[in-house]
Amino acid sequence: MNTTETLQRFEETAQHYLLELDSFSLEELQYTPQEGQWSLGQMYLHLVNSALYMHLKNIDLCLQPNGETGVKTEAGTAIFNLGSFPPMRIQVPPSPQYTPQQPTSKEEIVEGLNVVIRKMREIEPTVGKSTTLFTVSHPSFGALNAGEWFELIEMHYRHHLLQKERLKHAIAD
Repeated sequence: MNTTETLQRFEETAQHYLLELDSFSLEELQYTPQEGQWSLGQMYLHLVNSALYMHLKNIDLCLQPNGETGVKTEAGTAIFNLGSFPPMRIQVPPSPQYTPQQPTSKEEIVEGLNVVIRKMREIEPTVGKSTTLFTVSHPSFGALNAGEWFELIEMHYRHHLLQKERLKHAIAD
């Protein structure tokens, strides 16, 4: 998939998240179904924060001169060959560094998603024209180049659609 197609697919998924957001109150967005699980609002903020503070930052690093190169892990190769995460839950132990805070407002989430959309649109032409093979290592997937980090954002947003559906059902129950 080229960066234009990746961006289009990302925007469709992000718009879906924004439209769905309208149907929830702040209280519902902060509802935690079980101890140790995230609320729907925390999941939304995870998507925003991971894109802004990890994925997009790593794209910038890959585009810098004098970057590094490396190799993908088996898991990284498998995910990029598949074009998506496997449809399974991935749980990371709760920690202050990883677990998102509860949202303070719906506007915070909307603003965050819109910033990610804007930044994806801004960086896409640069990533699309990039011929650099510089990489930044992902904790599970190994060395990813700018295009792969860009694609990872789209795959990550799509992957969390399953979690969103589970949390929607937990709120409704």
